Amino acid sequence: MTSPHPLAAARQADTDRRRTRVLAALAELATDPGQISISSIAVRAGVHRSFLHRHQDLHDAIRAAQQAMPAPRTSSIATSAASLRADNANLAERNRRLQQHIHQLEARLSEILGEQTFQRSGLGAPPATAAVEQQLEELRQQKLDLQRTLEERDEELGAVREAYRRLMADRNRNTSSVI
Repeated sequence: MTSPHPLAAARQADTDRRRTRVLAALAELATDPGQISISSIAVRAGVHRSFLHRHQDLHDAIRAAQQAMPAPRTSSIATSAASLRADNANLAERNRRLQQHIHQLEARLSEILGEQTFQRSGLGAPPATAAVEQQLEELRQQKLDLQRTLEERDEELGAVREAYRRLMADRNRNTSSVI
């Protein structure tokens, strides 16, 4: 049986450390259920919110903790200004993402309707042009795939750099203690 590649092992160790911090943050905030949210857990654990969304089990655990909260009585609700600002910021960001998604969908719909109208009018592109356009679309998809791969490699590089920093710090400590 072969041992895992050092980079993969370092990345897995980094992920495990983050997962541990997230679970610890969730346990800390469990005493105050009103403070449990994806953002608050991410801030408390020192991770990005996307980490929580990529790991479905952590995301589900946070949602379960939110669901387990007892329904507050209207007379005992004490909403802090900080939580309202955080909620407002989260809603504004969600609104921005949804607006961006709507614009993308409108652009796609416009393109599709334009193509259908163009083809039905009898003015459609000749077959050679259609083949070139198909190839262009495939190349665009390849570009997106390569960008995704590059982003993943950037994450791996970050993990390697962190592992290297820790190794060098340990080595420097060991070297200084020997001298």
